[in-house]
Amino acid sequence: MKKMFVGGLPSDATEGEIRGMFEQYGKVFSISLVHDIFKGTCKGFGFVEMEGHEARAALAALNGHSLRGSMLKVNEEDPKSARGRNRRRH
Repeated sequence: MKKMFVGGLPSDATEGEIRGMFEQYGKVFSISLVHDIFKGTCKGFGFVEMEGHEARAALAALNGHSLRGSMLKVNEEDPKSARGRNRRRH
């Protein structure tokens, strides 16, 4: 299972719309769009989970894809345990 970061989403993007884009490449297990708690609109990014090989196909096809004039940025999400490993301590 791979979790992908999806950025560059329009503020009116919906989970259904994003699911439709990613399902062209395989089964989507989960979608989580990040919303502004006051406005209720999408903050422009979210996360999608798919099987590994299907996720890689979606990432290759959708990274740089245009969605209603917004350029999408799709990356494999870094595991939390890997964050900060390369930071220097002073």
